[in-house]
Formats: sequence, C-alpha cells, structure tokens
Amino acid sequence: MNPSLEFSQKFVVGYNAACKPLCQELKLPQTALDILLFLVNNPEYKTASDIVEVRKLKANLVSVNVDRLVQEGYLRREAVAGDRRKTLLIGTEKARSVVERGREVQNRFLERLLDHTDEAQRAAFFATLETMSKNLDAIIELSLIHISEPTRRTPISYAVFCLKKKKDTKKPDMPSYA
Repeated sequence: MNPSLEFSQKFVVGYNAACKPLCQELKLPQTALDILLFLVNNPEYKTASDIVEVRKLKANLVSVNVDRLVQEGYLRREAVAGDRRKTLLIGTEKARSVVERGREVQNRFLERLLDHTDEAQRAAFFATLETMSKNLDAIIELSLIHISEPTRRTPISYAVFCLKKKKDTKKPDMPSYA
C-alpha cells in the first residue's frame, strides 16, 4: 500500500479510536463530535456551509448531525442579519464541558502520535509542514489563475497571458472583434 495513503488511513482510524469512549459516553456519533469541536476550535468558521467546504463532509451528513447537536442542546442556530440564507452555529453552555473533554482527547492523541520523537524532530516536522503549506498556497494561487481563464481568446485571457509571460517582451497579436 502507498505509505501516504496508509498513514492517512491509520491517522483517521487512530483518532476515531481515541474519541470512541467519549462518543459512546455522550451517545454522539463521531461526526457530531467532530463538527462541535471544529466549530469551537475554529471560530472563524460558523456555518454548516463552512463545515462542508473546509472539512469536506457531505452536506446531508452535516445537516443531520447539526440538527442532532441543536436538538440535544450543544449548538444553537442564530440568523444572520441581512442574509436570510445564512445561519450561524453557536456552541452552548452545555457544550462547554464536552468541548473541554474533546480537546483533552485531541491533545492526548497528538502527544501519543508524537511519542518517541524529540524536540528537534518535532520542530523539523512542524517546520516542514509550514513549508509545505506555503508551497500549497502557491500551487493554489497559480491554479486559480488558470481556472479564471476563459476558454476563448478575449481581452481578459490576453491580460492573464501577459501576467504569466511578464518576462517575455514580445506580445501576441490582439484578436480583432468586429
């Protein structure tokens, strides 16, 4: 098996195993706990759409689990003034102890994951992740330029072409539009 694929599968299985006792005690599915922790750990994300987009969960799965979290009193919905299509998801007081315990599970999992590594290895690992993150940002930025290009030659695609070919002194002929 591909080592990268194997690692990602083991990571998910290991994380779910670490969370299982808490999920069983609370009678919550893993996805519901993940959603609750995601919203509270990442306050910049506040809507079901954010969860779908960032966590890459299916919309129906998010909807079912958010409904459950609201019904059980862990989340409340709040309308967004001026945008009736958006609803904020806000952790309640009841969620506080669950979130604290969930964070403890996450921290223990991370510590266990990094067992048998010293500070230098951890520092190198996290520095490498940071470098890879920056490289991914550059890849994504470049891909957005390609995505925004029209399929026909127009003044916009000519402008994008010029941006890509800054160092090239010869300009292609502009198409005529009659």
